[in-house]
Amino acid sequence: MTDFWIACGHHLLDRNASGGLVVTDAFLKAYVARPELMPPDDACAVERALHRRLLADPRRPVGDDEVAAIADADARENWQLVLAFRDLLLRHQTLEAAYLATVRSDAVTLPPLFINQLVHVILRNALDGCDDPIRLRAAELFFRPQRILPHEHALLLGDEEVVGGRSPTPVLSLMSMLGAATDAELDILTAANADSYWPRSDRFEMGLDLTGGGPGPAALAGAMQCWISHLLGIEVAIEPVTGLRDAVFEWYVGLDAEATRIGDRLWRGEALDERTAGRVLALFRLTIADPRLTVDAVRHAPTYLILAMTADQVVRMKPQNLLTGLPIKHLEAVT
Repeated sequence: MTDFWIACGHHLLDRNASGGLVVTDAFLKAYVARPELMPPDDACAVERALHRRLLADPRRPVGDDEVAAIADADARENWQLVLAFRDLLLRHQTLEAAYLATVRSDAVTLPPLFINQLVHVILRNALDGCDDPIRLRAAELFFRPQRILPHEHALLLGDEEVVGGRSPTPVLSLMSMLGAATDAELDILTAANADSYWPRSDRFEMGLDLTGGGPGPAALAGAMQCWISHLLGIEVAIEPVTGLRDAVFEWYVGLDAEATRIGDRLWRGEALDERTAGRVLALFRLTIADPRLTVDAVRHAPTYLILAMTADQVVRMKPQNLLTGLPIKHLEAVT
């Protein structure tokens, strides 16, 4: 098995008996050692002492008054965010449990930067042992915004940060610590060049062909199945579909904010104008293996998943919707 997504730090974590990721001192120290938290030459004594103590003991309790005493306002904010994230991880037995608690919360206060990091490393765990580079590339949609690439006959996606433009929800990784290259040329991942994905997986420089009927949608469906199984402990079957004609549209999950708006309109029976319909990139049909787990109202109807792009042709997938939006009774964390 070839390793992938090393920059997410999965090698710094332990696993419990159920396969969930358990936080370690090494993982926590990786955050403290990041350039953003390294005290500059003109940092105050309080900030220097805090940094030194957390490098020695990353689980050390830190009071609000200690952070408030830091002279620099930007440094105070950085420490508040990182310590809140650290404390979230320490409150839960696994990273999976911490993530589920966060996305099920009525008020999500964790910045997208840290949400993406959790998704990245948890998905790496869920896909451990996967030998299909196309599935892994499709799974990058879970934590990396994508941009549609101009092409007449295919639906091609490239990483938002790589193909141009600054991502509004960047990924917090350990790239700077690994000295990975940041300049890249974009190649579309195919069966012919699939082996080249492994050494390039942390650079996010390969494009994905999401054209209907091709391997891309099936690969994304497989990644979503692994995600749901790993975090919810239930088995589902997900298959790409080409349209919703004659479908019983009783339950849907929007895989992004735009798709949710489109799904709301379809659920209300509204017709979509050509421009709105053109934003739909992929459709999937999800069936829960054990119908007894499904809420009674839609037990015999499939769930449809919708993936769409924004008006500026960007895809920002929200994988938490797959965990909170399914018609399942008594959802609980399993790790």
